[in-house]
Amino acid sequence: MGVPGVSSFVEEHGSFFTELRVRDTKLVIDGSSLYHQLCFASAADFRRGGDYGPLAAAVGEFFGSLRACRVAPFVLLDGGRGADDRKLPTLKGRAAERLRAAHGLSRGEGGCLVPLLTREAFVQALGRLGVPFLQCFAEADREIAGLANRWGCPVLSLDSDFCVFDLAAGYCPLSHFQWRSVRPGEGAAGCYIPARCFSLERFCGHFGLLNKRLLPLFAVVKGNDYIDLAALEVFFSKVRLPGGCGAGKGGKHARLQGLLRWLAQFAGPAEAVDSLLKYLRKHQREEIRELLCTSMEDYTPSDVGLEDFFQNGRYECEAARKADLPQWVLDALAKGKLAPFISDALILRSTFLHVQVENMQRPSAHSTALPIRQVIYGLLLKVSQNTEAASPSKQTSELPVVCEFDRLQKTLKKTFVQAASLPPDFCDDHFPLDKLIEVPTSCRQTLLLETLGVKMSLLESIPSHLQLPVAVTCHWICCSEPKVKLPQLKALLLMIVSGELHRITNDPDPTAVRAEDDTIAYNEFLKWKEKKLHNKDFDLDAAHSFCQWQCCLQMGLYLNQLLCTPLSEPDLSRLYSGTLVHRLYQELKSTPSVENLFSSSPKMTLLYQVLLNTVTSTVSPEFFQKPASCKKKKASTKKKKTTRCAIPQAQRVCNVNRFASLAVDD
Repeated sequence: MGVPGVSSFVEEHGSFFTELRVRDTKLVIDGSSLYHQLCFASAADFRRGGDYGPLAAAVGEFFGSLRACRVAPFVLLDGGRGADDRKLPTLKGRAAERLRAAHGLSRGEGGCLVPLLTREAFVQALGRLGVPFLQCFAEADREIAGLANRWGCPVLSLDSDFCVFDLAAGYCPLSHFQWRSVRPGEGAAGCYIPARCFSLERFCGHFGLLNKRLLPLFAVVKGNDYIDLAALEVFFSKVRLPGGCGAGKGGKHARLQGLLRWLAQFAGPAEAVDSLLKYLRKHQREEIRELLCTSMEDYTPSDVGLEDFFQNGRYECEAARKADLPQWVLDALAKGKLAPFISDALILRSTFLHVQVENMQRPSAHSTALPIRQVIYGLLLKVSQNTEAASPSKQTSELPVVCEFDRLQKTLKKTFVQAASLPPDFCDDHFPLDKLIEVPTSCRQTLLLETLGVKMSLLESIPSHLQLPVAVTCHWICCSEPKVKLPQLKALLLMIVSGELHRITNDPDPTAVRAEDDTIAYNEFLKWKEKKLHNKDFDLDAAHSFCQWQCCLQMGLYLNQLLCTPLSEPDLSRLYSGTLVHRLYQELKSTPSVENLFSSSPKMTLLYQVLLNTVTSTVSPEFFQKPASCKKKKASTKKKKTTRCAIPQAQRVCNVNRFASLAVDD
């Protein structure tokens, strides 16, 4: 995010900051920066797929500190890529960086990688805490700046773009926002959070008479998320920047400082652009002028009235109006009830699938969730089954295609995936996308469950808030390659039970009755967690399998949201802990008695058995059996192929051709 080199340069010059005591104010928060910061601060191990409980706890502590200082937070999150998709090259570059980081982590190297469901866990935490938030239609920077200026309050972020915006009350970097160190006030003043605020005036003053209106041009020429640096290298090769810009003449920030001093000679942006263009070839000048002017507008605070959203829930912006999406979809996107993945698929027919710490020699973990994604695309792009009478080739050609960016081994590739055709209840002439919310709940629930390959009768004994994760687990078992091992399934279910036990024993409701045996079981579980793990080896194949489960859960969540939640949405903070599930798996392999971890609680023991019986009932009794001999092994392999190559029920209903995608090198 932001302008390369600006954050480190600013950090080296403490004189650019003023001290700030944050209290009794509104505060506009860059949600994307915040959840990244809290994720990295709360995660000890990035290899095992994330621990969403500590993240949710950190979110709670953060907003608790704000509340103690009477700070009213308003969180703005980035949305989709927008109809113009101007950041596509940047996003591909970042996806490639994440892929390299994931590969390094898989080999035991250091590094950081945001777990797959971090954003969803963050949004859920905001909802539980009652923190007002808005998911913008596209990138949130201009809306953040506009809202902060209208309210005259600071911006909290880690994006160096906010060093360029002209902000009335300034920009507070998260790295200087000491929310864990709330200080008592003096006299009648209440407590406050010590912070530092970036001063645009001091920054410009450092470069003489630099007009702050020139900073957007500086950001664009230096290179931000929207501009192609190669187009301006001719300028840098010819211009003589003040102070020099070579090695040894100003160090790593020489070009940055030289460019700012060069800009300081101009009265305003128009004059500076004219001078810059003289260094370029004549046939390029007008095209580059238009590109520069368009890109500089990205640093103009938005005039969208976001106060209306926080007062009455209506968010309207020009880009959303031009997209011509159904009103309920726009409302759901703004309230974070639909993910940016949905708007990207709908508007751009293009999506990014985020890599995890996987076995790079195997197909992407996202391949297990392909049938779910195809149904999502079918709902968004509305393919009818009325073409059944047509020839198969004609029917196939009429299926919309979505471009997915995913990994092929260690390389980012794009794959074209056909949307699923839908059952009659969801065809264009019955319920187009704008009428999807009017489809009876039972029909929406049936489509969700058939996509996941289960029936509601199978889930009736499962607590309502666990029905979606259990249905997803059934899909995972049937579609994973390589086949899920029984200890992996048991570890996953024991992890889910531990989350339930935590919920019951830590429920803040004072009227809730806590059974003594549940408390005993929870304390025994905590003692078990404190014991040192003898085998700390990282099992990459197990990690790959659990990555597949998270991919299925993510797409199960998205499909459930798109169908207006016919099943309850699970609390991710109590549902998945990568550290715990890996430990459980390791111990189950050597100490099967760990399966009795919650035996002192009859309720938790029963829940575990119900979960296990429900999931295993969806596969054949031989599914988890190990072959006893070479001959039996061949027979088992044959049977396994029969089980796994049979078209799941969801695909029969939705007429999905899961092999209809075409991989193309990017």
